[in-house]
Amino acid sequence: MDHPDTRYEELAVPGVRALHPYTPGKPIAELEREYGIRNAVKLASNENPLGPPPAAIAAAQQELAGLARYPEGSGNLLTAALAEKHAVPAEAITLGNGSNDVLDMVARVFLGPGGEAVFSRHAFAVYPIVVQAVGARARLAAAQARTCGHDLDAMVELVGSETRVVFIANPNNPTGTWLAEQELHRFVADLPEHVIVVIDEAYFEYVEQPDYPDTSRWLAEFPNLVVTRTFSKAYGLAGLRVGYAVSAPGIADLLNRVRHPFNVNSVAQAAAVAALNDSVHLEAVLQLNRDGMQQLETGFKMLGLSWIPSVGNFVTMDTGQDATAVYERLLQLGVIVRPVANYGLPEYLRVTVGLPEENERFLSAIARALA
Repeated sequence: MDHPDTRYEELAVPGVRALHPYTPGKPIAELEREYGIRNAVKLASNENPLGPPPAAIAAAQQELAGLARYPEGSGNLLTAALAEKHAVPAEAITLGNGSNDVLDMVARVFLGPGGEAVFSRHAFAVYPIVVQAVGARARLAAAQARTCGHDLDAMVELVGSETRVVFIANPNNPTGTWLAEQELHRFVADLPEHVIVVIDEAYFEYVEQPDYPDTSRWLAEFPNLVVTRTFSKAYGLAGLRVGYAVSAPGIADLLNRVRHPFNVNSVAQAAAVAALNDSVHLEAVLQLNRDGMQQLETGFKMLGLSWIPSVGNFVTMDTGQDATAVYERLLQLGVIVRPVANYGLPEYLRVTVGLPEENERFLSAIARALA
């Protein structure tokens, strides 16, 4: 039976109609297929070049025999491990299919048509997506002119009676900038009680500045606080998608009402518990990142390039021109980085800290690409 042509886009809700999907970093296999090259290097998605600890791989492999069964829906073992880590009750934990999943839950619970969310220019691209998808209004604060980081004074000025959520990435992606404890604490304290403040700490483990805060310790003081973390970065489990939020139990209860059943699979749960308990591997990851960041910054100095100082596992460098052409030349040389024009930084490229030989490969390629 023939059906009349239907303009399905008109049937979608307004927020979704205007959305542009999130664009991930180009996969190695895709680049090699497109350009007919081999041995490409990917430094585009802030992945951990050391990968997960062997104990996490072993735990994941052990779970494979039970793939015919649904995972434990409440994720009791992982939830208990996270509750112990943060010294909170298990009722304060919400598991996510990556921390992006939790950000989406926050938007679905606390935002909707007529509601407002505040976040910074150059902040994580998922914030406008989840806000727009539920029909809420995004209020974009100007960033710090010098660092491109969050300007908390500009953000608080946008908070009004209809504001329901404020998103802050600390450290921020893609700039790598961060907020110190005193200024961030003052900002959260000044927010009205009707505003949920989300502190996105996806790169928490990498930060070693002494005045960088662990905001999960502020929950008793601020019941409107939601702190999100992920296992995709320092713990090396990006392919398994495990994230979580720590919040007051009342907020966690609401988030868990919209959390999809079995959103964190059994393999991911087992691997995450094992990774969380391996402090030796984590320290090796952090040392590699320290050395790699120094390697990249030294290379930038030698090439006369400027960059935004970063405390994450990536650095965003200024090409001094439209970065699109530079990005394409790097692809031709077998090096994948991340253009960040969609973040309002058209002359910049974000580079993940890789293994020493990968960092050197990039530095050699960027010198050629800019020549």
